[in-house]
Amino acid sequence: MARKIIWSYGAMYDLDALAEYIARDSSFYAAAFTQQILDASRSHNEFSERGRVVPELGNPNV
Repeated sequence: MARKIIWSYGAMYDLDALAEYIARDSSFYAAAFTQQILDASRSHNEFSERGRVVPELGNPNV
């Protein structure tokens, strides 16, 4: 089942902050890290049921 990934403002802010922090040492690795995160989020379109159920919640939708 395909799902649409919607990034919250806070999540995008955090991703930007992480990229800026990594870029202090390497702009290459900051860009690579950001790209990996974005690619992983896009892959949820095809593999939305992958992963495990969070044991503390027991809810397959989380």
